[in-house]
Amino acid sequence: MLAELRGLNEECGVFGIWGHEDAAQISYYGLHALQHRGQEGAGIVTKEGKKFHVIKGEGLVNEVFSGNEIDDLKGNAAIGQVRYSTENGRGIENVQPLVFRSTTGSLSVAHNGNIVNAVELREHLERQGSIFQTNSDTEVLAHLIKKSSGSLTQRDRVKKALSMLKGAFAFVILTDDGLMVAQDPNGLRPLSLGKIGDAWVVASETCAFDIIGAEWIRSVEPGELIIINDKGLQSDRFAPAADSAMCSMEYVYFARPDSDIDGINIHSARKRCGKRLAREVHIEADVVTGVPDSSISAAIGFSEESGIPYELGLIKSRYVGRTFIQPTQEMREKGVKMKLSPVRQVVNGKRVVMVDDSIVRGTTSKRIVNLLKEAGATEVHVVIASPPLVSPCFYGVDISTDSELIATNRTVDEIRELIGADSLTFLSAEGMVEAIGRPDKTKNCGQCLACFTGEYPTEIYSDTVLPHKKEIV
Repeated sequence: MLAELRGLNEECGVFGIWGHEDAAQISYYGLHALQHRGQEGAGIVTKEGKKFHVIKGEGLVNEVFSGNEIDDLKGNAAIGQVRYSTENGRGIENVQPLVFRSTTGSLSVAHNGNIVNAVELREHLERQGSIFQTNSDTEVLAHLIKKSSGSLTQRDRVKKALSMLKGAFAFVILTDDGLMVAQDPNGLRPLSLGKIGDAWVVASETCAFDIIGAEWIRSVEPGELIIINDKGLQSDRFAPAADSAMCSMEYVYFARPDSDIDGINIHSARKRCGKRLAREVHIEADVVTGVPDSSISAAIGFSEESGIPYELGLIKSRYVGRTFIQPTQEMREKGVKMKLSPVRQVVNGKRVVMVDDSIVRGTTSKRIVNLLKEAGATEVHVVIASPPLVSPCFYGVDISTDSELIATNRTVDEIRELIGADSLTFLSAEGMVEAIGRPDKTKNCGQCLACFTGEYPTEIYSDTVLPHKKEIV
């Protein structure tokens, strides 16, 4: 479904490169490939010798870099980020990468995820005299690194700082001497390592490698710290790997279909979820359609398994502004109609199976069901290629309270009635895990199911639960 309309948003995508004369240009294209992960801000920082150059702003990548700004970003190393922010975290000061300059050296940081003990750490640092310039969790890491005292090397300072963080994080850190890459001990957020010629690259998703012509090498491991400099690449650890807990919503919704996460292609995983869903429910219908874009793969799988023909029953407009920034629910609902249109010739007089990846608040699902019925569908059967979302996410997805979730404390039939569907079916949690097909032998095959089950892979601090008050980067 359309994340910008329904309130479910991945927080950002990160990119890094070391050792390429066109570092800024390659970062620009890499961020373009990651644009689906965040549309409210973008930035690139490059390193030329020990000098850092930075350009960032609010808007899409091609809006921030609309002229010849890239030409001003000199150097053979760079990091970048595209971001989505919560209401309290908007503003140019929160756009990343963040840059910190001091007499002991410069540092630039970009981050994907959410640090669940950030409030506690921030208060501790402020008591020690730190002054924060942003609402971002990312700034906490920079202060922790700079606060490390004694004769520790920079690598050890970074390791010590990272070991104090709890939650989900994938960091790219540019220093005077190298590029550092870190993944949280549970591996909650995707992060991949690749090469383009002799240069090393890192990105939130492998689709960024395809657009720049890079070769995928491997995923960054949970608890791993990678140091890249002119001497090459070194792997270290700042924490032992915990049980793997990759965010299930990456497979279900967030990642692009042409990306691979831990060796599993997203399109193929979604298609298998659709097939499994068709085996879990039997519906008499004439046509299957998917809500563009992320549900198309599951809809194709459902059609193939059920034998019900797949048709393009909903069309997504590519030329509508970013309606997700509209402040009222009424405007968001108008945005749904602007973004999606039913194909009347396909659905008129038909019993329609509408496949979607998830339901969050339900307002968009209700509007799409109404659109299909207004176009003449005699029945609309909604099937969801994931389990009901019943618990908030504290790891970087913009659902911070259970009051935002239609499935919390409601039965499936109550949800069906609210959205106006003739039937409603969710994929079982077991079916989703099996269909995604991770070979991991740990709990839930190495996936985080917290938003579906309420069981979190890390400790959740009381300060984390601050709806609409706390920036999650």
